[in-house]
Amino acid sequence: MSERDAKMVRRVTTGHNCAGKAVVISDSVVAGDTVALLPGADFHQLWGADVPPRFPDDGARPAAPRYFPPLGGFRFMMFTVAPHEQAKAQAQQASGNRDAMRREIREKLPGLAEHMERSHPGMHTTDTIDFEYIISGEVWLELDDGVTVHLRAGDTVVQNGTRHAWRNFGSEPCRIVVFMLGVSRDPSGLEIAQRAG
Repeated sequence: MSERDAKMVRRVTTGHNCAGKAVVISDSVVAGDTVALLPGADFHQLWGADVPPRFPDDGARPAAPRYFPPLGGFRFMMFTVAPHEQAKAQAQQASGNRDAMRREIREKLPGLAEHMERSHPGMHTTDTIDFEYIISGEVWLELDDGVTVHLRAGDTVVQNGTRHAWRNFGSEPCRIVVFMLGVSRDPSGLEIAQRAG
């Protein structure tokens, strides 16, 4: 698969016609978003909404303005984690206005940068449950206290609102498909978890 092909994802969407019959609404290609601040990464925002869907519907893509969903909202996406050494080399070569780069990420991927920790690049926590499938390559999932899990193509992750980062110490890009559902975070839940641990 060429790099160009990897950045294009076919999306077939179904819906209902006025008689309630299932029909294909669209068969299109979704291009990935790239941002200068994250060299080698790309993001395919395939579908999502900020409220649960209701059927029958016309299959039109709902508005989903933020990268992460709110409570009850959902996102269906794909993203690529570039190999660490490649991303590092590209970042060193990149010349440009850092403010412009930050504006670009806010415009293309609204809400993503706000969740990223400045003191620990890549680490983030969201009020979502994420169901992830590693399509190709390998990646290391980093959690608190430096705990890492090495994942390869075919592995899955259920991310329960935990603080984490994706690190690719391999030599090939890692592609991940994810479905995220917005959930509520109960502050008293930490006490329950601490008692259980």
